[in-house]
Amino acid sequence: MADPSLKAAIAAKKFIVAPGIFDMISARMADRMGFNALYATGYGTVASYLGVPDAGIATYTDMVARMGRFAQGCKTPVICDADTGYGGLLNVRHTVMGYEAAGVTAIQLEDQEVPKKCGHTPGRRVIPAEEMALKIEVAAEARKSDDFLIIARTDARTSLGLDEAIRRGKLYQKAGADIVFIESPESEDEMKRIGQEIDAPLLANNVDGGGRTPILSAEKLASFGFNIAIYPAIGFLTVAAALERSYAHLLKEGDTNSLDKGVIYDFAKMNELMGFPEVWDFDKRWARDEPKQAAE
Repeated sequence: MADPSLKAAIAAKKFIVAPGIFDMISARMADRMGFNALYATGYGTVASYLGVPDAGIATYTDMVARMGRFAQGCKTPVICDADTGYGGLLNVRHTVMGYEAAGVTAIQLEDQEVPKKCGHTPGRRVIPAEEMALKIEVAAEARKSDDFLIIARTDARTSLGLDEAIRRGKLYQKAGADIVFIESPESEDEMKRIGQEIDAPLLANNVDGGGRTPILSAEKLASFGFNIAIYPAIGFLTVAAALERSYAHLLKEGDTNSLDKGVIYDFAKMNELMGFPEVWDFDKRWARDEPKQAAE
């Protein structure tokens, strides 16, 4: 069931910073931090699960179970990437119904051609705007609760320019999108213009490590008219950097004795994060004496 707190926070003009999660370790870690929402990244989830590029290879079946696990395993509302809805209008309806039933709070749908490509990468092509507007109408009709939010993303900026991207954002809002997501604006001025021209809740995509869009502060984004900032890559890029450093050290030294301990999470804290204390308490409550060996 969708968490109504996300819709309420947007209505109250509360600016939302949502870190990217990509597996259940990152989800558990982010969930305890006090964010108002988490963002389940398609790139990171596909990479961690399948080990392949976010290029339309993962299917609805691949993704819905993982997105549902994030939602069910977190107290924080989860925003989930659903690519193009995994096909045409019937697929979009099926995707919305499945994600909502899985406990997701917001679903992101984009207007790319199939197979899609990751945002901030070259070669993205978009479908006709009117075709995407129909997808949004279908998505809005398919949901059971208005607390389940629909995020309409357009990738038109990179190939067709900002004017077309803004036109599409307005069209998708009219079709029923709760939040508009203009992917890959390329300057602060472009972001400011998006906020001025689209009268709808807006999402900014802050891609660490070399995205096309400048990463602006929450305060500045809010002043431009944005409501949500997602940081999809911060989790998996941080983990990848730590793994590369740790594995390289192990290969070179043959052990981890001299590895900078700041790179490694404490094992006791990891046990607590994953819920072992509850398991141990359960075992204590239900422990029985070992059966005594029968006398010979």
